[in-house]
Amino acid sequence: MTFVIAGFVKGTVGLGLPIVAITFMALPLGLKEAIAVTLVPAVTTNIWQAFAGPYLRNLTSRLWSYLALCAVGTWIGVAILALASQQTQLSALGVILATYSLFSLTRPQISPPGRREFYLSPLSGGIGGMMYGMTGVFMIPGVIYLQALGLRKDELVQALGLAFIVLNLSLAFAFMEKGFISRDITILSIAALIPAAAGVYVGQKLRKHISEALFRTLFFSALLAAGIYFVTSAQL
Repeated sequence: MTFVIAGFVKGTVGLGLPIVAITFMALPLGLKEAIAVTLVPAVTTNIWQAFAGPYLRNLTSRLWSYLALCAVGTWIGVAILALASQQTQLSALGVILATYSLFSLTRPQISPPGRREFYLSPLSGGIGGMMYGMTGVFMIPGVIYLQALGLRKDELVQALGLAFIVLNLSLAFAFMEKGFISRDITILSIAALIPAAAGVYVGQKLRKHISEALFRTLFFSALLAAGIYFVTSAQL
């Protein structure tokens, strides 16, 4: 049911599968286990997204430092995750969810980096990768930075797919190195492909009949509430 719902959200608004899945699974399974279960669906759903468009060479040339630091940051984030307590992990996840939800609900205008792109790309990639390794959420500042680059819609979609392939492969290797991926987790992750795909299919079919603006508002409001809940529950 978790991955049906997560897939439905992705099919409806075009994002959110890992966020929703981790939000549902972090408390019953633990944050490390929840992130690990999302790996196979996350990698699989982004392969086509990264390689289907015509902008791969240009994006790789422009974003190589961003992508390289995404990988490095992910390893650092996983190292922090391995040392952090469960309460700290849940608090960090809650803060990230709440911050990203508030950003998405208010949609502030962010100026393109311009000449600062030379150093902001690796900085954003590194911090975003570290957040991803710690919480499984890449939105701050990783996705927000890509959105600020002024890419065309198709370029942005392909850039996001490319970034998430780098992130998830780095995360998978880092998790294996730390011993976070067991046989049972691997089976669950592979099995999650089927309900996730079903949810995406239903979400895409219903997209035309649902107000996307209203759905996004409800979705991010729910994520904001979940983020606040994680932070408060971790303090109890």
